[in-house]
Amino acid sequence: MKTLYKIVFLLISSFAISQTTFDYQVQLNPITIPNFPGIHSYAFAQHNGKWLIIGGRVDGIHARQPFNAFPASSNNTNIYVVDIATNQFWSASVNSLATALKEQLQATNFNFYQDDATLYLIGGYAFSATANDHITFNKMTSVDVPNLINAVIAGTPIASYFKQMTDENLAVNGGHLAKINNTFYLVGGHRFDGRYNPMNNPTFTQTYTNSIKKFQIDNSGSQLSISNYQVVTDAVHLHRRDYNLLPQVFPNGELGYTISSGVFQINVDLPFLYPVDIKETGYFPQTTFNQYLSNYHSAVSALYDATENRMHNLFFGGMSQYYYNGTTLIQDNAVPFVNTISRTTRFADGSLQEYQLPETMPSLKGASAEFIQNKALPHFSNEVIKLDEITANEFVIGHIVGGLSSPTQNPFSVNQTSTTSASATIYEVKLIRNQPLGVQEINGKNPFSMSVSPNPTQNGVVKINFNMAYETTIDYFVTSLDGKIITDGEVSDAKQGKNSMNFEIDGVSNQTVIITFIFDNKFYVSQKVIVN
Repeated sequence: MKTLYKIVFLLISSFAISQTTFDYQVQLNPITIPNFPGIHSYAFAQHNGKWLIIGGRVDGIHARQPFNAFPASSNNTNIYVVDIATNQFWSASVNSLATALKEQLQATNFNFYQDDATLYLIGGYAFSATANDHITFNKMTSVDVPNLINAVIAGTPIASYFKQMTDENLAVNGGHLAKINNTFYLVGGHRFDGRYNPMNNPTFTQTYTNSIKKFQIDNSGSQLSISNYQVVTDAVHLHRRDYNLLPQVFPNGELGYTISSGVFQINVDLPFLYPVDIKETGYFPQTTFNQYLSNYHSAVSALYDATENRMHNLFFGGMSQYYYNGTTLIQDNAVPFVNTISRTTRFADGSLQEYQLPETMPSLKGASAEFIQNKALPHFSNEVIKLDEITANEFVIGHIVGGLSSPTQNPFSVNQTSTTSASATIYEVKLIRNQPLGVQEINGKNPFSMSVSPNPTQNGVVKINFNMAYETTIDYFVTSLDGKIITDGEVSDAKQGKNSMNFEIDGVSNQTVIITFIFDNKFYVSQKVIVN
């Protein structure tokens, strides 16, 4: 991909200093555990202050050449237990396990969730000797976290602490696994089989799930199983992988999650910028707001202030289509590694705002890292930290563990992936109660709008009026209520200011459809239309 740099003036032209929204400074303290390996894209759990790390990779970002992408020799084939209080770690090889189990346990980009004492691992991608190919595993594995931790430390057999099942619906990597009440949510991701290449040559097959898969898990007996399987599909808004899924407390007190960014848009190889909220009642794209500073999976932390009814999300480094050079926001469509630490805040009225913090990562780190939370802090059942219940002026909220490290911003686009590596550094993350200086407030408001009439329409033709904040590209999708794409295309000859056009909805009758306009490959506007 050719690198495009763009100084952003039109959309983000002013900066405000926020000193009252989040009265904390962020401090990162490096911790070195002797001989602890670099690792990224893994799964983790914790128990009684000890961390359990499974899977992932020990090399850098994947190479561009199919023969060199995701080599099995760089799979993490060890299970690690870390005691951060004593700076010790222990390991056990997965090679003693049954073939199907050991193959999945060395995968990358699991969908995982810790439910009390059990860690669930779904899917993941790696070379399978059984298939003689790189595959997305059609497996779910449950892990007995406390007993596995004890066994790894003691050096005793580990096989009895796993259960595994097979289900093609669970062949997903690059998504996230979450839980609301008694239901698990497998959100987004894709199925990727074969060797990666950047030119879409026929070395792989890829299918985005475009969905939220919901089910219950029964782990009570000797056999692992799922029930009440349901799928919600949206080929536009849920076409996401390699994003951040943040637990949330919404303004009404409801617990849920928010999809933050992710890749790739259907019409262009660029990240999504707007978030999608997930609640028990459904999913809700927040297209009036764009988040600019964090686009790929990275270390994140979620904190809720009940006193002010504010939900704060912290993002540590990673990869981003936008970054700051001083006070100037730069757009780089190669989506480089960045050292930015940023925050989004959801206010009591539901509005969202993004901020760049004055603190930064020590270098270009954070991508494919995990944030392992300090469980000693008060928190909700979905792991959101109860910020207002913490009285200390300084406190550790967790640790950033592993991830990718790069010496340059764009090693992938210039074929220098060998210069990147898996980071072995652990960063203690501390909040210090103090009004921070130099926090830049970013205008993420969607400046585009549209209206549709008549609605309902009798002949499949509607008039669309839309306002162009500036001249740019317009793509469109027409989708059904069950999330399938009916038609798509481009709108030409639009000018800055007010525009009007007749829009034909072909091949549709007696149903409700959704018309989505995408302005400048980043601003989404949707309208439901009843076609009689």
